[in-house]
Amino acid sequence: MSFQAPWWLLALLAVVALAGFYVLLQRRRQKYAARFTNVALLGALVPKRPGWRRHLAFGLVVLGLGAFVLSLAQPSTEVRVPRERATVVLALDVSLSMQATDVEPSRFEAMKTAAKEFVDILPAQINLGLVSFSGRATTLVPPTTDRESVSVAIDNLQLDEATAIGDAILTSLTAIQNFTSTLQDAGEAAPPARVVLLSDGFSTVGAEPLDAVASAIAAEVPVSTIAFGTDFGTVEIEGQSQPVPVDRATLEQVADETGGSYSEAASASELEQIYADLGSQIGYTTEPQDISPWFVRGGILFAFLGVVLSLLWTNRLL
Repeated sequence: MSFQAPWWLLALLAVVALAGFYVLLQRRRQKYAARFTNVALLGALVPKRPGWRRHLAFGLVVLGLGAFVLSLAQPSTEVRVPRERATVVLALDVSLSMQATDVEPSRFEAMKTAAKEFVDILPAQINLGLVSFSGRATTLVPPTTDRESVSVAIDNLQLDEATAIGDAILTSLTAIQNFTSTLQDAGEAAPPARVVLLSDGFSTVGAEPLDAVASAIAAEVPVSTIAFGTDFGTVEIEGQSQPVPVDRATLEQVADETGGSYSEAASASELEQIYADLGSQIGYTTEPQDISPWFVRGGILFAFLGVVLSLLWTNRLL
């Protein structure tokens, strides 16, 4: 919890001072009563007071005043809300290494399932595009709020030779730039953008991934990367088993230098969780929500209860 107008908290000193003054009065009454040596006579002269009940009633009123002061300080708490606008491009590796079955049922099928779940997680206001890459990178779906078109494109992905991670980043940036230009031509401000790239191998053709990083930095577009697969993945190429390890170092460097996040997934469930976390980070933000009405209600309740109890027990307001 935080306070939007914290200077009002200084008024709590007045509440504390009031409580201190009350305690001082009670002590003075005790000293005055102590002057009478004849306890029986004192009991006859001074009516019996409700004791602790009177203090309880006053304490409730003080709590009510404290709650009112806190409400003036505008207390707020952080709440999770969907982003109103953002652009995300999902870049998926469709190289032949995705045939590896070190992730069940295969890297390719696990990726498609998790990617479609990511599509469903994002709030409807987010513009989502899809880029696939093997030996070349292709924009399959420009950024759009039409989730069905992205899901269908993921279902229709086909594997091909080679891996062009650098080209995938550049193609994703181009898709974002084209979409942003369309918005600006329509008089709309450009929303924040991000690339989410998944790969299971080393870049073998096209632009160097770290060269493409400079373009992402210049465009102020973070690139979040996911290294997918284990060190034991293999594929059959011309009748021979070929290892297909993941280039974790490069993917992590791409994410670090562009301000994105880096994740590793060695199973289908881990990949699904990573996409779920990314969907939460990208699709939602936290905003302060004013909760001062709750303090006002609490203040009224405490003060009212204190006054009612005082009237019942002492026939006085306080």
